[in-house]
Amino acid sequence: MKLTRMNEMILGIDLGTTNSAVGVVDSGFPILLANEDGRRITPSAVYVANDGSVEVGAMALRRRGLEPERVVTSIKRLMGRRTSEIEENFPVAVNAGPDGMPRVLGKTAEAISAEILREMKRIAEWRMGVEIRKAVITVPAYFHDGQRAATKRAGTLAGLEVVRILNEPTAAALAYGLDKLEEKARVAVYDLGGGTFDLSILEMQDGVFQVLSTCGDTRLGGDDLDALILARVMQRAGAGEIDKAARVRLTEEAERVKLALSTDEEAIFRVPFYDGSRSLEVPITRQELEKLAAPWIGKTLHLCRRALADAALKPEDLSAVVVVGGSTRMPAVRRAVTELFGREPDLSQHPDEAIALGATIQGGVMSGALRKMILLDVTPLSLGIETFGGLMNVLIPRNTTIPCKAGELFTNAADGQAAMRVRVLQGEREMAKDNWELGNFNVAFSQSAKGQARVGVQFKIDENGILEALARDVSSGIDTVIQIQSAAVNVADSAVEAMVSESVKHAFEDMAGRIFTEAKMKAEELLPAVEAVLSQGLAMDDERGEIEAAVTAVQTALANGAANPLKAAVHRLDVATEALAARLVEQAMDAALDRQLIGE
Repeated sequence: MKLTRMNEMILGIDLGTTNSAVGVVDSGFPILLANEDGRRITPSAVYVANDGSVEVGAMALRRRGLEPERVVTSIKRLMGRRTSEIEENFPVAVNAGPDGMPRVLGKTAEAISAEILREMKRIAEWRMGVEIRKAVITVPAYFHDGQRAATKRAGTLAGLEVVRILNEPTAAALAYGLDKLEEKARVAVYDLGGGTFDLSILEMQDGVFQVLSTCGDTRLGGDDLDALILARVMQRAGAGEIDKAARVRLTEEAERVKLALSTDEEAIFRVPFYDGSRSLEVPITRQELEKLAAPWIGKTLHLCRRALADAALKPEDLSAVVVVGGSTRMPAVRRAVTELFGREPDLSQHPDEAIALGATIQGGVMSGALRKMILLDVTPLSLGIETFGGLMNVLIPRNTTIPCKAGELFTNAADGQAAMRVRVLQGEREMAKDNWELGNFNVAFSQSAKGQARVGVQFKIDENGILEALARDVSSGIDTVIQIQSAAVNVADSAVEAMVSESVKHAFEDMAGRIFTEAKMKAEELLPAVEAVLSQGLAMDDERGEIEAAVTAVQTALANGAANPLKAAVHRLDVATEALAARLVEQAMDAALDRQLIGE
């Protein structure tokens, strides 16, 4: 087939953990495109042969029977993560590359994801008969900067210009037509897929979608329930250790049983000769599955409550609740959502297709094929830099609407300083050491006395949620710019939720730490100056006693390490030396004036 170029056509792609889908706006209507099997959903599976050739989708899955160790699934869970962050039992062997990033069958996570995206592109070009170079690709709302950048790189490897990285809940809202609700509508999108979970609350008004809050876990999904089912079956059967090939077959059966129990009351977990000699045949009831899934569902509900609290809303303030993702087919999940939000969820769209449909609509909007709508997402965690004393100075607070930019002016903390290290941090804690470092860079400036150099730091987050940090030496005008392309933090993605939880748990002690550090820095600046003045006999007799008592109080509080007493003692010293400071300033000004008159 001869392909012609059509630049204005933009694909909408849901790059899912378990399945992927692609769509396009044709004749003013968003449609999802079926593959050669007539299915709009393609498994996110890649078979890598010994000679390096690949097969994608159902063909790849069919290879699992003979070569399970060469079929890669759930690659989305490795995107933008370092090897040291991977804790779960991945379906195939994962090795560390020279850059610390994971390799599967010799390929990076981006390269394998690119194969899936390339297949989505091929299906679309085959169906539409045109060459298509642009795409909107969806990601979980809780994907951090490194994961978003990795997704964009995968698109580039697949021969696509990624014109937008779109949050999955926002895509779902578009698919459900939630912009057509009453004049001002607030909607919760509960997205539980194969590998990730998000709960986002959006507000729609006059075609503008604004994300009020988002909460989630990029390692909480149907794959985890499959693992729980398998562990329970192995325990009940008294089975021992199993190799990778057997685990793949057994996990596949666990997924089948899970899906069957969404409609049936009982299913048989049956795998003959799973390791060449042993077989498994274990009945499982829906009641057993729901008991097993209760903590798993409970985690999603906890995140839902957090998102509601962040948006300062109650369930009754919402206009609708929609559920997205294959895992929401479970009756227990739907009951839990209904109970938490006090209303039946909207089930009008296909749970596996809604996100791809929303991405397609956004692609149509950007190409001009559909009417204009504005999407305003948010950044899920605060971004800032480390300042003197090891404090976290927030430039962009959590849940700020993106795209956005913010900046602040900083100065040098020591005499003779000729450079400043800017540490880019992400997190919710008061002290820099408790947050994640995304990157760092040096800014050089002319050697200056303490407080004389001026460095402006600006953070800019684009519409894809990718961060650019800029630092400018004010005197020279020279800029230093870095783009955070991958996270440099060796923590699990589930720690994103833990970060927010810990910020609440440690709020009082964190604030006490900040108060003490700030008071300590001020005390260390005040004490030498006050002692110098006292030693020169510049204080009057009636004020000297109070100043000396205040100095003793500051020294005692510093030794005790208590935040509020130190803050109070520093304030007392400030007040005690106010008149003295004013008098010294006045004397200095008079002396300067006298010198000027003499000079004349």
